[in-house]
Amino acid sequence: MSQLSDLVDPAAISLQNPAATWRDVITAAGALLESTGAVDPAYTAAMIRSVEEHGPYIVIAPGFALAHARPDASVHRTAMSVLRPQAPIVFGHESNDPVTLVVALAAADPSAHQQALAALAGILADPARRAALDEAATPEQVLAVLGAERPTASAPSAAAATTATESATVDPDEPTVPSKNLLLTVCGNGLGTSLFLKNTAETVLGTWGWGSLLSVEATDTISAKGRAKEADAILTSGAIAQTLGEVGVPVHVIENFTSTAEVDAALRRLYAV
Repeated sequence: MSQLSDLVDPAAISLQNPAATWRDVITAAGALLESTGAVDPAYTAAMIRSVEEHGPYIVIAPGFALAHARPDASVHRTAMSVLRPQAPIVFGHESNDPVTLVVALAAADPSAHQQALAALAGILADPARRAALDEAATPEQVLAVLGAERPTASAPSAAAATTATESATVDPDEPTVPSKNLLLTVCGNGLGTSLFLKNTAETVLGTWGWGSLLSVEATDTISAKGRAKEADAILTSGAIAQTLGEVGVPVHVIENFTSTAEVDAALRRLYAV
């Protein structure tokens, strides 16, 4: 698996980019990948189509969007670009707009980038490192943030734990069912934003000591519709939840894919803990 900083060419970093709309910003992020030979223009067009088809599901955390599309012949190697627009960009996401940081992901296969995405999720979930990424003045400073070792994980703050517990109040009369030992995280393509959410869910389950009891799989909307009844529940964005419709199992909408407190609350509701 690839390290995060290894996937970002310095030439694929643009700070203070003049893009003014969500289409412009994805086009610009894709052009950075094209300029380094990672993708063809067809991949950039596919990233735009993905948002047109599924809505602003790529805006997975406050101020952050992960542009991506399915692996195909237009991707020559796994790579990422990083773009900060001059002015915040509105994608149409109810809670995470406006976007001030965009990462475009091109994956040559479904698995090579998983470690890198887990590292990126850790950066976005860490306020200090996210701030450093937002304030970096040069591509070299961006790469330094991306390549820095992740600090030792600390216990959730009392405020976060309280919020999660309060949000997870369970109706004692609500029926429960035996677990199928599987959770699905879902996005349009099954290899970008769903992996972010998978990483966060696994982190939460690990803190519970449930890591060996439940599997978390990232998948796309088409596969999720066929596999939904194999799982206890689906975790996804509001836009993708609308695309999925009724699938026969609970669908929990997560606004911030990097928030362990929000995912913790959703899983507590699901498993009545």
